[in-house]
Order: sequence, then C-alpha cells, then structure tokens
Amino acid sequence: MDERDDSREAPPVLPGAERAWDVSPEAMARFAEEVENFREIARMLKPAPGELPEVPGLELAAVSRPLYDSLIGGDHLVWIDFKKRFDLPLRIANARRSGRDDVAERLATLRDRSGILLADAAGHRITDALVTAMLHQAFLLGTYYELDINGEITTRLFQHLKQRFYESTGIRKFVTMLYGEVAGDGAFRFVSAGHPLPVIYSRLHERLVHISRDCATVYTPLGMLPPEEEVDEPTEEVYRVPGRGYRVNEIHLMGQRDVMLLYTDGLADHGGGEFFRHRLEDCLRRHQDESAEAIACGIAEDLDRFGPQEDDITYVIVRRT
Repeated sequence: MDERDDSREAPPVLPGAERAWDVSPEAMARFAEEVENFREIARMLKPAPGELPEVPGLELAAVSRPLYDSLIGGDHLVWIDFKKRFDLPLRIANARRSGRDDVAERLATLRDRSGILLADAAGHRITDALVTAMLHQAFLLGTYYELDINGEITTRLFQHLKQRFYESTGIRKFVTMLYGEVAGDGAFRFVSAGHPLPVIYSRLHERLVHISRDCATVYTPLGMLPPEEEVDEPTEEVYRVPGRGYRVNEIHLMGQRDVMLLYTDGLADHGGGEFFRHRLEDCLRRHQDESAEAIACGIAEDLDRFGPQEDDITYVIVRRT
C-alpha cells in the first residue's frame, strides 16, 4: 500500500512560468515559423561559391553536401576567377598609370591562374555556416586590397584573417582553411590552416599519392591561437606554426589526366575513415579517363553506397587534360 502523504502543497509556480513553458499548438507554430525565418536569413547571408573558373589545360568540379540542410552547413567553397571577379584589365591599367609596373606585371600573371578557397567550420549547423560566411566576405575584401597594393594575394592576408578570427571573441569557434592557386601547367601553390592536405591520383601509376607531412606546412586553424603565441616547432597535432608568416606549399600535377583532390574532413572521416583509405583509390581508378564532373559524381555515388553521411562533405576535383 502506498502510504505517501498527498496533502503536501505543490511547490509555487514562478510568475510568468506558464508563458515560458507554453507548448500550445499556436506557440509551436510560432516557433517553427521563427526557425524557418532564421534559416531563410542564413541562406541569404551564406554567399555562393562563385562561377567555376576556366583554366586552360585543366578541368575543375566540386561537390558540397551539408549534413543537416540541403543548402547550409559548416563547409564552404569559394572559386576565385581573377579575370571575372576582379576586373584585371582595369587594375593593370591603373597600376601602370601610377608607375607601379611591378604590380601590373604580377596582376597580369593572374590571367592564367585561379584560386580555390575551401573552409570547414567546427559544427554542421546554420550558425556554423555564418562563421564561414564571415570568412568568405573577409577573404574577398582582403583580396581587393591585396591586388591593388601587391598585384597578387600574399600570405599577409592569412595572417590578418588569423588575427581577426582570434580577436572575434563572440565566435568562439575555429575554422580550418585551405587556399591555393592552380595554373594551367598543373602547379598548385597553397597554404593550409589546419586543413587536410591535397591528394593526387596518378593516371600513369593508377594510384593515390599522399603528400608527406615532412614536405608541407600546415598551420593552426583560424581562431585557435593568436599569432603572437605561435612557435617554430611542430605540435603534437602535426600543425606547424612559425611566428613569421605563412609558408607557401607547392605541388604539381605532372602527367596528363592526373587528378588532384581537395576535401574537408567529412570525406576523410566518412565511414570511420575506411572509405578514404580503402575505396577512394578504386573509385578514382574506375573513373580515371572521365571528366572532372564525372569523377566528382562517381565519388558521390560511392559515398552513398558505402554508408550514411555523418558530417558535412565537400571536395574539389582538379584534373589535368
């Protein structure tokens, strides 16, 4: 028999608590409407990657798959076609008029190069997408100044981004980033802030070639450390953080139909990393004589067959024709 005393009074309800816990259909409808409104605002604020660059001798393609939303996630891609985004003829003419022929010559070399920015914010939510949107706008604004002053993007831009993201105390998130410029001869020069290194598929040898950590420099993600706390020795997490600016890495697509793959960790970690280690090379081999777009689609199909998506996934295919 239950002999508990039911005569005790219920604890008092704080004024307004009924309204705070209002779960009526009307309240839920208002909440759902607010969430959808926030999603729409986020979609408007999330910048598009831009137009796919045209680089003679190369094909480019990309796939981006957010985890929770068909349009918004923590990954972000920016295509940099210098000719179309930054009106190179006008900038070259302005540089020559002001007597800065060296700047004009550097600007002219951008006709044959295109940039790729790939970023991955910690998390997969709408708010994480807004962090990469901030990077997108800051990077493009900085690029305008870099081109006008230096005639090219220099590593100082990334030092400034690193400082700004660390000082943005309201963010409290970090972002991995890889920015690189690819030329028609297959040269790819890049900097990495905590981002996975590219891999290359050799058509001649029909195998993946991984870049050794000893041959490339990877810095800490944006927002993780202030520049003044950087050191000159590798950390336990294989980041190298020299205190005197970023070092530029360079690799080459040497052979015809070689493929370079840039990616976020959603691809590297898919299926506990098993897809990347044991299926990716076979997938590239099966599609090795197809276009960059077909290779990108082939990887997407194999990802679906391998297992459910657990993270935002973005990757870029650069194929030498």
